[in-house]
Amino acid sequence: MVVSGWSAVGAFGAGRAALAAALSGEVPAASQVVDRSAGWHRRGGSRRGLVAADVDLSAWLDPAPARRMSPPARFAVAAARQALVDSGLTNADHAETAVVVGTAFGPACVSEQLVEQILRQGPANASPALFTESVASAAAGQIALVLGARGPSLALTEREASDLLALAEGARLVASGAAARALVVVVDEVTPMLHATLDRFRALARPEADGREVARPFDRRRSGGLAAEGAAVLVLETAAAAAARGARPRARCVAFARGFDPTAPAWSWGRGAPALARTLARGLARGGVDRASLELVVSGASGAVAGDRLEAAVLREVFGAALPPVAAPKGALGAYGGGHLAAALLAAEGAAIGGATGFLEADPELGVVPRGRAAPARRLLVSALAAGGAAAWAVLDAAGEAR
Repeated sequence: MVVSGWSAVGAFGAGRAALAAALSGEVPAASQVVDRSAGWHRRGGSRRGLVAADVDLSAWLDPAPARRMSPPARFAVAAARQALVDSGLTNADHAETAVVVGTAFGPACVSEQLVEQILRQGPANASPALFTESVASAAAGQIALVLGARGPSLALTEREASDLLALAEGARLVASGAAARALVVVVDEVTPMLHATLDRFRALARPEADGREVARPFDRRRSGGLAAEGAAVLVLETAAAAAARGARPRARCVAFARGFDPTAPAWSWGRGAPALARTLARGLARGGVDRASLELVVSGASGAVAGDRLEAAVLREVFGAALPPVAAPKGALGAYGGGHLAAALLAAEGAAIGGATGFLEADPELGVVPRGRAAPARRLLVSALAAGGAAAWAVLDAAGEAR
């Protein structure tokens, strides 16, 4: 299974060049202020988020249908069209194309509008148009409508693990013959209410003495992640199908593993590292992946106090002293919106990827120091552990590798 094209949009802009600039630190973290005027935020809490409201997507959206889309659906449709151009499938027939969406929270803005309408006007006056855009699968439906995609269409919502679970499901659909190709979509938005809710659960980085809010994955002084919005879309197809049309693979999907930590509460991470490590080890063995062949870990660590602790414990259990270089791109790109998976694809294409934006001081409890990798990684592990217990991993090979 290969990724034959991909793209991403977010607060950093649109496309791989903008993403690479954000990862290099050229784009400041948490540069945009989230509206706090409604009074939902707690005093002294987070004030910033990586929002994409100012990113111009007009070249990728038709005005009439875009008016009926939720903000995340617009992100997703624009990124999907960019990914298809990258894959060389601009004018392809999508009769057998599947659309698989992974989203942590779904279309929050429209959901808020619908609930407010019901509360103020009564259930009988609820807008059907708002309802269709309030469900988690709305972005999948809009992409299918725009492209004429008539393969399976579905959405998965497993918080931070949604991206890799969607990737695994897309690969399963193509491998089983249920679809000729799959568009794997990772998308989320940040509304003031969602931002305030995450802040009240102490999920977001607190303001520091100088007023900055920095995620600091794996750092001793980490206090939370950065809420981010945007979308990443990749085109998944068999190696034979890509070769038949002369497409150059961007990455190869080698193996997947999925697990669950029953010790996790619904709002945070648990302490089930030994069981998760066994699940990952079994998944690597099942996929024929030698741990020593992994040259980079693209970690889902986001600066969350409990989440980074669990991530570090799992990596130590699996790799011990042979832990490869670890990168934590959520320090620069935020905890949601597809940046994590997009950064992994960028690394699989040979881009250098740093350790973690904002990292200053090692945490002796974690025993993991993010340092990234300057040289291209031939094989990498992508990790995603979610609040609530879901866990997923993927092994990607560089485009030119075939092992």
